[in-house]
Amino acid sequence: MAPSLEAPDNVEDVLDNPLKTSPNLVAPEPEHCPGPESEAAGKADSCAGCPNQAICASAPKGPDPDIPLITERLSGIKHKVLILSGKGGVGKSTFTTLLAHAFATNEDNTVGVMDTDICGPSIPKMMGVETETIHVSGAGWSPVWVLDNLGVMSIQFMLPNKDDAIIWRGPKKNGLIKQFLKDVEWGEMDYLLVDTPPGTSDEHLSVNSFLKESGVDGAVVVTTPQEVALLDVRKEIDFCRKAGIKVLGIVENMSGFVCPKCTHESQIFKATTGGARGLAKEMNIPFLGAVPLDPRIGLAADYGESFFDAYPDSPACTALKGVVRRVGEEMGIKAEVILPED
Repeated sequence: MAPSLEAPDNVEDVLDNPLKTSPNLVAPEPEHCPGPESEAAGKADSCAGCPNQAICASAPKGPDPDIPLITERLSGIKHKVLILSGKGGVGKSTFTTLLAHAFATNEDNTVGVMDTDICGPSIPKMMGVETETIHVSGAGWSPVWVLDNLGVMSIQFMLPNKDDAIIWRGPKKNGLIKQFLKDVEWGEMDYLLVDTPPGTSDEHLSVNSFLKESGVDGAVVVTTPQEVALLDVRKEIDFCRKAGIKVLGIVENMSGFVCPKCTHESQIFKATTGGARGLAKEMNIPFLGAVPLDPRIGLAADYGESFFDAYPDSPACTALKGVVRRVGEEMGIKAEVILPED
């Protein structure tokens, strides 16, 4: 018989209180116990003489007092979008930078990127601002501006050495994400893109909890065609549904290889089960489009350049523009407002 996991925590409680850990009780809960996480814990008549009384009385209770401060700080941002994958290596951070540059091609848009991949921050490198540092003023932390209308915030800007490893447990990572939302002077923005690490753990729970009151337009889920990637993407979509996050759609990245010289397309990662298009139909979510694998995207990321500026006529750039417009449609924004007409 296969071993089973411990009894899971209540999903709603975990989503609403990602930083809170259940009290470590030293004895079973007695009859008529008000519950170790209730406001009456440790104070009710039934708590008298219970070995857990002091533990329950000191356990944190109530909503996070910083949530209203975060909501106020982000009040000037019109649209907030999460970029998720579930699976590592599908090009999620690369896609985030492409999406940000695409939005920023319209000079009337102001775009922000928040890198919540605490242990593997790659956004600054891809944006060409790896060596920059954060400026702190009385108004808070200032994002690093890649362009006049494109700003970035990442832990990479805080490291003494660019190769330093961030060896942190969950609570410290969650605390930094809160600072990125509460202390950064984002100002008036049209779009804030939140790049997340793979999975459905600490960082995702924190972002969802902290942004719940200020509102999230939804999530763009990135995958590659093969079933191994889609396995984890299904879990990411399930997380979004349980957390109440609208899935704006799914993007199939590295969908075939287009030769830059002859433009012939070859399937590198064959879709054995229908790829992202099939998954979108299966799970009843929008299919935003397929972006072909172009080696020049990797080169642009390595050199911190905008792929949109360097190769505007490439098949990948054309596909990305279509994805961006469909993301806007899912948020109720007219296509001509998102990108300038070609």
